[in-house]
Amino acid sequence: MNILVLYAHPVETSFNAGLHKVIVERLTAAGHAVDDCDLYGENFDPRLTRAERLGYHDQRGPGDAVADYVERLQRAEALVLSFPVWNYGYPAILKGFFDRVFLPGVSFRLVDGKVQPTLHNISKLAAVTTYGGSRFRAMLMGDPPRKLVNRMLRATIKPGAPVSYLAHYSMNLSTDGTRKSFMAKVAAGMDAF
Repeated sequence: MNILVLYAHPVETSFNAGLHKVIVERLTAAGHAVDDCDLYGENFDPRLTRAERLGYHDQRGPGDAVADYVERLQRAEALVLSFPVWNYGYPAILKGFFDRVFLPGVSFRLVDGKVQPTLHNISKLAAVTTYGGSRFRAMLMGDPPRKLVNRMLRATIKPGAPVSYLAHYSMNLSTDGTRKSFMAKVAAGMDAF
């Protein structure tokens, strides 16, 4: 299976970097073709430009600034997101990826003003994430990242595709034991992916 891994963390020595490494290693060991998209490593620019916004509904083409990313997304058969939750949301670089790459004609089309999802090439979706605060605190805020994965992204990909959301909450209070346990859970999830 061709799997696009979208990774969004700027620190190569972080726990998130360790999770990302496990994700890529386990998926590769399972025989998958992994397209490892390190958004910081690739210096992805998350800013939607004025010209991009003005041409948002135009036909996509090879001259688009994000054409390579669009191609990678459309080539993928599965998607794995690896990111920390910051301020109850995605890191800006990952949010910018969605803004600039999940475009009309790419992830959806508009028919009579209604959105029709088109990323049916994606038949599996997983998110691996960490939160500084507790699950309770995230729930009080509505846990936007979890909702975006389980609702918006789920609705965009192939209907009925399995979606998993693996989260380590309370990173501010984590221990070697809790981090090791979560790392093992992620490894098992990727082995079974």
